[in-house]
Amino acid sequence: MTALPSWVVWRDGLRRAALVSILVRNRKRRLLPNPIHDRNSLMTTSLNADLTTDKPWQSMASRVLEGEELSADEALQILSAPDVEVLDLLHAAFRVRHRYFGRSVQLYFLMNAKSGLCPEDCSYCSQSKTSTAEIPKYNLLRRDELLAGAKAASERGAKTYCIVISARGPNEREMAAVEKIVPEIKQQYDLDVCACLGLLTVEQADRLAACGVNRVNHNLNSGEEFYGEICTTHTYQDRVDTLHAVRDAGMELCSGGIVGMGEKPRDVVDMAIQLRELRVESIPVNFLNPIEGTPLAGRGELTPNYCLKVLAMFRLVNPEREVRIAGGRELHLRSLQALGLYAANSIFVGDYLTTKGQLPEADYTMIRDLGFEVTQNTL
Repeated sequence: MTALPSWVVWRDGLRRAALVSILVRNRKRRLLPNPIHDRNSLMTTSLNADLTTDKPWQSMASRVLEGEELSADEALQILSAPDVEVLDLLHAAFRVRHRYFGRSVQLYFLMNAKSGLCPEDCSYCSQSKTSTAEIPKYNLLRRDELLAGAKAASERGAKTYCIVISARGPNEREMAAVEKIVPEIKQQYDLDVCACLGLLTVEQADRLAACGVNRVNHNLNSGEEFYGEICTTHTYQDRVDTLHAVRDAGMELCSGGIVGMGEKPRDVVDMAIQLRELRVESIPVNFLNPIEGTPLAGRGELTPNYCLKVLAMFRLVNPEREVRIAGGRELHLRSLQALGLYAANSIFVGDYLTTKGQLPEADYTMIRDLGFEVTQNTL
C-alpha cells in the first residue's frame, strides 16, 4: 500500500486536534456529554459527522481512475469548492497524479528567442502591439545564443527546451533558423525540443516535425466564448487549426491557458474540456501576471486557494496528461507553491518570457522537500 503524503497525515492530525478542542469547549458549556465517559454519544455529534462526511472529491478521483470522464458541471463544482476543502481536493487530485506520474516532476526551460515586435493585440501579453511595458525587444537570437540556452536547460535538469518567439507566425528566415538549430541542440544535449512560434500552416508544421521538433506549444488561453474579450487580431479557431496541423504532422501538443483575465469559471472549465478533446499531451496552466503597460494591468482577483482548485480541476479533467504550473505561480501561489505539485507534475525552472521566476535552487529544494524527484530524460 502506498504511504500517504506527509501533508495528509498533518491535515488529519490537525482535524483530530481541532475536534478534541471543540468537544472540550462544548462540554464545559454542557452542550455535549463527557467525551471520555460517553464515546458513543461523541461519535454521533453533528460536528463529528461533518468532519467525517464523505466529500465528492474522493468519489470523483475514484471514477476518474476507473476511466470515467468528469462532466463540465463536476469540473465547475471543483472550482467552487469551499476553501476549507482544498486539502481534501488536493488529496483526490494526488491520487490521480500518482497513478500516472508517481512522485516525478518534469522541468522545462524557456528561451525567449525573439522578444516584442508582435503585431497581435493579446491583452495579457507584454510583447503585443498594444503593450507599453518596458521589455527587451529584439529579433531572433543568434545560433550561439540558442545553443547557450540549451546548455543552461541541460545543466538545470530540464527535460525540455522551449524555443519561443513573439509573432503572429514565423517568417521564412525564422523557420529556416529553427530547422537548422534543432538538430544541433538534439545532437549536443539530452533534451526534447518544444517550439512556440505562433500560428502555423500545415506546411510549416510538417517542416518542424521533419527537423526533429518533439512538441509544439500553442495555447488556447481561455474558453472559446471568452476569447474575443482578450484578442481581436486572430480567432480562437485559428489557434485550434494550428493544433490540428501540429497533430497531423505527428508532433505532440502543448497547449494550456491563462487564468485570472476576467473570465468566468465556466470559461476555465470549457478550456480544460477542449484540451481533453484535443488529446493535448502537455497542459501549461498560467496565472495572469498583470504586467504594467498591458490592458490587463491591475487585475488581482486570484487567491492561492483558487489557483490550487484550478490545478486540481485540470488534473481530474485531464488525468493522464502532463499538467504544468507555468507563469504566475510565484506571484499567486506564493507560500503554497509546493501544494500545487500534488496536482501538477511539471514546472518551468528559471525565468519566463519577460518576467522573472524564482531561483532554480528554490525549485530544487521545494521538489526535494516534498519527497519528489526530477524526471530524467530518456532520449
